[in-house]
Amino acid sequence: MINKGSYVRIRKTLLKPKERSSNLPEETKKVPFKMWVKGYTLEESELFDTCQIKTIDGRIETGRIKENNPAYKINYGEFVEEALELRNRIKGDFYE
Repeated sequence: MINKGSYVRIRKTLLKPKERSSNLPEETKKVPFKMWVKGYTLEESELFDTCQIKTIDGRIETGRIKENNPAYKINYGEFVEEALELRNRIKGDFYE
């Protein structure tokens, strides 16, 4: 049970694949356009239920609850070996 007033993250589908722009790459057109937003629940809910939330800036959004008490996660992506190799080449140019 997720109590009213709990901080959650919801997912909302903004555009279905058939509603997306025709000038997008084929791989992109095949998937829905979604947004994730955090806020406080306006009603009691369960995880994965659809509910309304109020965001910190006061907007009311409706979506499916994906996470209760979401953490702040920062990720700059996967390790790219080529970037490390490039860094070593550049550094080597300065010290040769």
